[in-house]
Amino acid sequence: MIASSIDHITSRDNPWLKRLRKLAQDGAESRRASQAWLEGDHLCRAMLARGLKPEAGVFAQSLWPQVPPELAAAAPRNVVLPDALFESVSGLPSPARMGFVIRLPQAPAVDAQAPTVILDRVQDAGNVGAILRCAAAFGFTQVMAIQGTAALWSPKVLRAGMGAHFGLRLVESVQAGALSELALPVITTSSHGGTLLHRAQLPWPCAWAFGHEGQGVGSEVSQRASLAVRIAQPGGEESLNVASAAAICLHASAAGRAG
Repeated sequence: MIASSIDHITSRDNPWLKRLRKLAQDGAESRRASQAWLEGDHLCRAMLARGLKPEAGVFAQSLWPQVPPELAAAAPRNVVLPDALFESVSGLPSPARMGFVIRLPQAPAVDAQAPTVILDRVQDAGNVGAILRCAAAFGFTQVMAIQGTAALWSPKVLRAGMGAHFGLRLVESVQAGALSELALPVITTSSHGGTLLHRAQLPWPCAWAFGHEGQGVGSEVSQRASLAVRIAQPGGEESLNVASAAAICLHASAAGRAG
């Protein structure tokens, strides 16, 4: 069933299109507008699979006649754009020709018992999205992003997360003091000291904290940690990318539970 409202926008200066373009290209706009832009079939279907509904569907004119019914009927409003206008919105080298505008969920309270990933000023959107994807894969259901972390609902983080957002409890822009609400042991990582990860007795449930790409975890978060670990690096590199380190650590927790 096709949505009852179908709008064709052809002007680059259309006010609604200008707002969409800003939402799709400005990483901080999602926080200000309480909306997010999902581009591409995979992200849109990941959202629908969780029972969520978009505010609007946006489709390139060349794709519109072939849009699957379940995507065309997902939103109360569909907007059809000439391909050139869709390309002006898209943040992808090869535009996906479809996307959804969604309303962000209300900010949840911290779940004191939920297995948690803490992001302490992780600034690269690709790293943040990759860590969210690892969290969802390895059984961590909550992410707490301390102020200074890349906006969790920005287009680049959403693309890197590959749909993980819709299975996670996302608590954004908190102060480090909010970690006191967790009734879980906090584990930090360091490239310089701490127990070797493969020898550590990892508690479950727990909260893993991953820090700024250059500075690591800040002192306020470190002071709340009950365990610090380091990853064995026999190859001699100075440190690992934060997303790579997160994948190793979160998998270690998952493997420990399975064992």
